[in-house]
Amino acid sequence: MMPDLPPSALPPGLPPAEDLLRVLLDISTSGVLLLRPLYDAAGSGTIVDLAVVHINATAQRLLRVPSGSAESFLGLYPTAEVAGVFQFYRDAFLSGQLARRQNNYQHDGLDGYYVLVAQRLGEVLVVSFEDTSAQLRTSAEQELRASQARELEARAAAERERNMLQAVLMQAPVAFALFQGPELRITAANPEVCTIWQRSPEQLLGQPLLDALPELRGQGFDELLRQVMTTREPVTGRETPAQLLRDGQVQTTYYDFVYQPLLGPRGEVLGVVDIAVEITEQVRARQRVQELNEELAAINEELRASNDEFLTSNTELARSQQALFDLNQELEARVAARTREVQQQQALLRQILEQVPASIATLAGPDHRYTFFNQPYQQLSGDRTQLGLTVAQAFPEVVSQGFVALLDQVYATGQPFVGKEMAAELFNPATGRTKQVYVDFVYQPLHDERGRTTGILAFIVDSTDKMRARQATEDTAQRLRLLTDALPVLIAYVDRERRYQFTNHAYRTWFNRDPALLLGRPVREVVGEEAYAATEAYMTRALAGERLSFEARMPYRKDFVRHIRTDYIPDVHRGEVLGFYSLVTDVTEQVQAHQQVQELNEELAAINEEMLAANDELRDTNDRLSHANVDLDTFVYTASHDLRAPIANIEGLLLALEEQLPAPVRHDADVTHLLSLMHASVARFQRTLVHLTDVSKLQLAHAEPAEAVDLAALAEAVRQDLAPALAATGGQLRVDVSACPTVRFSPKNLRSILYNLLSNAVKYHRPGHPPEVTLHATCPNGQVLLEVQDNGLGLSDEEQAKLFVMFRRLHTHVPGTGVGLYMVKRMAENAGGTVRVHSQPGQGSTFTVVLPNLA
Repeated sequence: MMPDLPPSALPPGLPPAEDLLRVLLDISTSGVLLLRPLYDAAGSGTIVDLAVVHINATAQRLLRVPSGSAESFLGLYPTAEVAGVFQFYRDAFLSGQLARRQNNYQHDGLDGYYVLVAQRLGEVLVVSFEDTSAQLRTSAEQELRASQARELEARAAAERERNMLQAVLMQAPVAFALFQGPELRITAANPEVCTIWQRSPEQLLGQPLLDALPELRGQGFDELLRQVMTTREPVTGRETPAQLLRDGQVQTTYYDFVYQPLLGPRGEVLGVVDIAVEITEQVRARQRVQELNEELAAINEELRASNDEFLTSNTELARSQQALFDLNQELEARVAARTREVQQQQALLRQILEQVPASIATLAGPDHRYTFFNQPYQQLSGDRTQLGLTVAQAFPEVVSQGFVALLDQVYATGQPFVGKEMAAELFNPATGRTKQVYVDFVYQPLHDERGRTTGILAFIVDSTDKMRARQATEDTAQRLRLLTDALPVLIAYVDRERRYQFTNHAYRTWFNRDPALLLGRPVREVVGEEAYAATEAYMTRALAGERLSFEARMPYRKDFVRHIRTDYIPDVHRGEVLGFYSLVTDVTEQVQAHQQVQELNEELAAINEEMLAANDELRDTNDRLSHANVDLDTFVYTASHDLRAPIANIEGLLLALEEQLPAPVRHDADVTHLLSLMHASVARFQRTLVHLTDVSKLQLAHAEPAEAVDLAALAEAVRQDLAPALAATGGQLRVDVSACPTVRFSPKNLRSILYNLLSNAVKYHRPGHPPEVTLHATCPNGQVLLEVQDNGLGLSDEEQAKLFVMFRRLHTHVPGTGVGLYMVKRMAENAGGTVRVHSQPGQGSTFTVVLPNLA
């Protein structure tokens, strides 16, 4: 920076310097500007514009600026930046040196050939200039002026093309990268490809591809890029898988891509352009073409340097007519070369846009007329798009759907609009019907050099398949979630980092946490150190590809210890284990029950030992009792047999006494009564002896062979025996044995059982109520079940306890010995059966006999 100039030494007696300066500026035939730098708001010290501090009358006239204007320099003359004038002023201020420049300026309402002189004074730049348009010019000057005008126009056109290409590549929802050199160094990468690769531009730019993305090694993409460099033939991929790092782990993603060779002006291979669309999520990406920006920037610098070099002095220009003519020819050639480069870049841009797997179109003016569209866009329209047509003419059906209104909004506001998975009804001329599709799209405004909106770039990707696939996936996931949440087991998916990626509702019960909050959390953190240590080795084996099933004791917390049965199922894709599924079943109750069973088994073993000893003692006792029973039966049989003769003698003596008594005595009432009592006693004694004999024979009857007995015929025979009793009491006997018509049993014992039960039912009826007796028989599971039901006197609980005791009679108003039910019980039990009774006083009784069917 130059120091402020010292004050001029003026002769004494002159007016004040300020007045003198004001008059001098007002009468000067040269234009004079005083400019002050304006810096960027970020505080980086970059000069972004110049404030006009003062402009004298001549400058106002030459530059057509009204007095008192508050506009900045670039606000008045926006083309000055493209023409190099602004850079000239900025460099002069920064250098502090006297600077000169000749410039032909035919923009922003001006048309002049200006000679500029600039010098910094403190924080102000002093500019003096003259317009030589009124002076006669040589033919060389005129040619140079025309050449500069063409050069400026070419530079402006190149700048517009560069801006358009920059906007397309940076804002397009596709991934874009440029690889150069044998190492495939990444020299350009737009934000979308940085997002896909999950690296910052600083991590990518200037790095070889496989150093920046080591996970791509062995996948063949570097070989394809080198193939394109060698053959100059593009390579296209459709639904191509790629293993890329996502959220700290390598995942498989899928892409549609084009590897396009980038050729220089002389046909040399400058690199390979990678244009890709990730169809895994159908996201859009914006492309970035850094190489083209650098080339255009270099062209601008070169043209500005050339312009400065050949406009340094009007005097030198006059002396070098021939040199300027030659230079003019050279400039013409360079402009032509630059024009060809721009055309090549335009052709390359069109070629790239035609190969991008997305629908692209550019629209001009407020009515949105087509100036460009690629083949995918034409297919989207059903071949209805033509250059010059408006969107409303090509797609009349989308007007009512609001898409044209969105275009109007973008054109009016200059702000882009981004739509994601928006539904659209598009007419298909081939079918004559509309079809609903879903699209991801961007309406990006296009601006001229003054920032005014001149058109719109439409970038559209059909996301119908992606959305439907996602909906299907979400539906499947929802059904899976409902299913797994309903199961009483813990179901989870654990990735290679041993973090939960899925947990079902059962995890809430075990760990008191929302399953959604467990996603991404390490297993160790969720289950605790002790439980994790119990399963860590199994997880290692599962992640090595082994399918496991094991049981373990899991101390999750001090107050929560469970026994689990676990299955680990590896998730293997293309030979690589991505994680494993975990199914955990709570078997705590089974384990505890097993432990209790073991304890009970041990107790039972001890009890069995005691029982064996007790059984030995009981066996000896039973043997003694058996001998005693045999002796008792023998005694009873002998006693009953031996008592028959004395009771027969007593009966004979009684008859003899009755015959010897005189008739008057024999017919005496008292004597008759005594004789009848003696006869009754003898009869009862005889019946008792018969019953004793029958009881003694029960043990022998147990061994009688079983025969097929017609149960209905047997019941009918008993009915005939009971006919007098039934007739005397007005009773009824109903028999239902159809469910068990034939029974294999001892006929004698079976008849005795039926007779005793049925005769008791008739005998012990309630006075005033004729007996109603029912015999019902069934044969369930190899048994015979006989039920005898009556409406008789009934029995109390106390009486039922004494019912089957021998010689025990509960009712004395009818004849009996109290032996019949005892014999029924002995016959049933001797055959392996049972007898039970259900009765209530005054409501009758039901006797149930269960016998084995010895078929």
